[in-house]
Amino acid sequence: MKHFLGSMLILLVAAGCSTVMAQGAANTAEIDKDLQLMRRDLRSEKKKIIAVNVPFTDVEATKFWPVYDQYAAEMTRNYDSFYGVIKDYAANQKTLTDAQAIKMIKQWADVQVQLTQTRQKYIPLFEKVAPGRKVALFLQIDRRLYGLMDLQIASAIPLVIE
Repeated sequence: MKHFLGSMLILLVAAGCSTVMAQGAANTAEIDKDLQLMRRDLRSEKKKIIAVNVPFTDVEATKFWPVYDQYAAEMTRNYDSFYGVIKDYAANQKTLTDAQAIKMIKQWADVQVQLTQTRQKYIPLFEKVAPGRKVALFLQIDRRLYGLMDLQIASAIPLVIE
């Protein structure tokens, strides 16, 4: 776990590209570009962070990474929905109606449910390919990485102003 904190700091710096949203930019192309860069940076570093911090044997790793790739692809699809909501909000934040605000928060809540369901779906699949303690460690690290990403996005998005 000694590499985890340093790696997390690298991710925070890499994720800093979302500052355009913090400035209230209405340019959807810029917002989309920032989100894509942040996601690419996270995906490229995430696997490295997991590999460094979860001590898989060669046999375990051979079985784990294909399941992880499926999991990551499904989580990416879920986050695609989340980023759609974020982009919609960023593009319309100054003219957001009450109905649009409620629709967006419901979409956000639906995505949170999908993310949790995906994690629950993959726990037994990971259990089949790695010991329980390593699966738990992986899922803790994975959740922290996603939490970091969520925090970075949340801190870059202006609150709804009355």
